[in-house]
Amino acid sequence: MTDQLIANATRDAASEATTPLPRPTVRLASFPRGGVAAVFGASGGIGSALSSALTDSRQFDAVLSLSRSTIPGFELTDEDSIARATEQIAGAGEVRLVIIATGMLHQGDRLPEKSWRELDADHLARVFAINATGPALLMKHLLPRLPRTGKSMLAALSARVGSIGDNRLGGWYGYRASKTALNQLVHCAAIELARRAPEAICVSLHPGTVATKLSAPFASASGVAPAEAARHLLGVIDRLAPQDSGGFYDWRGTPVPW
Repeated sequence: MTDQLIANATRDAASEATTPLPRPTVRLASFPRGGVAAVFGASGGIGSALSSALTDSRQFDAVLSLSRSTIPGFELTDEDSIARATEQIAGAGEVRLVIIATGMLHQGDRLPEKSWRELDADHLARVFAINATGPALLMKHLLPRLPRTGKSMLAALSARVGSIGDNRLGGWYGYRASKTALNQLVHCAAIELARRAPEAICVSLHPGTVATKLSAPFASASGVAPAEAARHLLGVIDRLAPQDSGGFYDWRGTPVPW
């Protein structure tokens, strides 16, 4: 079953690497000039690339890259640290764009479950804490900071394997279910956000198969470089509008089935 998942990821990666697409802009001109962009999980491959691309765009007055080792820093399982980081971000200016690029697929030598026989309560709790609960707490503290007028956005990196409608192979129980939970949390938050800030957007994004540490144990699942993935994602972010809020989109901007 896992072999099938890896083979499927390899086919997806090949498609993503060869599909001709216009080079996505990193100017993000759909956002008001100025304000702050923040990337949570900036020490990872995609997070680091997103931070660099946002800085290159020069659309924001400040781009803050956050991880456990940065100042400000944060820990996904420590809400107090999230609250402190939020205060520091808000102190730097209007919060226009937040990208949550955190995630956990495997830990040490523990790989995604092939079967229900491998399910473990402690491991499931850890996966959900990183992939769903932590991002939910980030939304709790950051969504109220988005301006009431003008385009602003919180985008959480999800995964196509979190799609129930697209799941035909099974396996990867914890990762799949935690990303499904994340998508529901994002959708709920988007509904509430629209009442407060009608021009704000809250979405889940699937970055495609990217060559990072997260995908490293699956050697056959080659992917695009993080810098290219970041350009694709920022191109989608630039094109999304308030009516798209609450959705789940891939790196092309195509809706992903729930």
